Amino acid sequence: MSHYVIISADCHAGPDSPAYREFLDPPYRADFDDELAERERLLESTRFTGDDEFQEEWFGAEEEGTSLHEIGLRGGWDAATRDKELDNDGVCAEVVFPGPDAVTGTMGAPFGAGFNPVATRSPGHLLAGARAYNRWAAGMCTESPQRRRGLIVAPILGDLDGAIAEIRRAHDEGLIGGVIIPPQWTGHASYTSHAYDPVWAVCEELGLPVHCHSGPAPREEYGEARGWMSVYGYETIFFTARPLWFMLLTGVFERFPRLKMAVTEAGCFWVTDMLWRMDMMATREHGMRKLVDPRGVLTMLPSEYFDRNCAIGASNTRRRELGRRYEIGVGNIMWGNDFPHPEGTWPYTRKFLKDRFWDVPVDETERILGLNQAEFYGFDLGMLKSLAERIGPTPEDLGQTDPAAFEKWEPYKQAGRPWLTDHEAWDVPPRRDR
Repeated sequence: MSHYVIISADCHAGPDSPAYREFLDPPYRADFDDELAERERLLESTRFTGDDEFQEEWFGAEEEGTSLHEIGLRGGWDAATRDKELDNDGVCAEVVFPGPDAVTGTMGAPFGAGFNPVATRSPGHLLAGARAYNRWAAGMCTESPQRRRGLIVAPILGDLDGAIAEIRRAHDEGLIGGVIIPPQWTGHASYTSHAYDPVWAVCEELGLPVHCHSGPAPREEYGEARGWMSVYGYETIFFTARPLWFMLLTGVFERFPRLKMAVTEAGCFWVTDMLWRMDMMATREHGMRKLVDPRGVLTMLPSEYFDRNCAIGASNTRRRELGRRYEIGVGNIMWGNDFPHPEGTWPYTRKFLKDRFWDVPVDETERILGLNQAEFYGFDLGMLKSLAERIGPTPEDLGQTDPAAFEKWEPYKQAGRPWLTDHEAWDVPPRRDR
């Protein structure tokens, strides 16, 4: 059995924060020194959360430098450690976001730059922080470049022209994986505005998908009640995905047909109902007949734009999501291990894959674990296949040895998106009286 070429659509990298100083434009270094001092003060009062089992697993190694937290942080900036951990996980290649430390938060880029920018100073500072990260990331991606697609941090809300110039500069420097845009636009025009068309145009021109990554939510609305973290954990998926439907329903992909977009680390379970609802609106289903023009400027169904232009970086993909893959679209799901975050599958990816994919047909597993990512980000599969033969799991390793286990999916495959096929999986044979 051949080995799977596995590509993680969601990994994170970055140095310890002081290392950014050398990548910052000189006028901003004194302000960054002040920010580092404030971070140290806040870190002293930080209380790590998580149950006792998590604390022991993540921080509890007795020998210095051997805990998962320490290995992950080192892998966040050291390419050799990173490649070793990816090899151990069976991952041939990766898409690289900022923010390697999801527990202590000590490795952020300057002035709030990152995949969910929160400006700590002026828009000029935020753009300078983005430049510093992009410069560092471009250097890191030169290590094993065939295995990496680095993403560009572009704070388009504060200085649109400056962000566009930075996209071009960082792309020329080697960050060719795409552009990260802020999922929230508080105080600025939303992504329904044509003001962002210059951003979409340069991303389309350079072949750079735009990305939103999980993390945003209106924390200021939660108060201090017990359980507010649960509200955050639930709502961040909504706010991460929200730009997608703003752009999809208002014609961004009509105006820019070659522009691609990914929503990453927000699951993919919500996609089915989103597409069902959008297509219902567009086809003037009975409940939508009173609306004047729900389809607006679109010339295709929303689900057709989604299939053509969009993908979901579905980190740590769950069984329930895989069970809905025909409605989501097998070609739209891109698995990720979220290295080195503890909520991902690293360093237990092989075990997770066997648990999640044991009865998923091999051709569909190939797409979700790697082929979709290779197409979306332009990885060279020929170069990665030789690496996969050394580190990648086989279908046998994932327990995909009984063809009969695949048969139960056939009604769901035939049903596809039931609102379009007029055929639910439980209609066997399909109803003919509609």
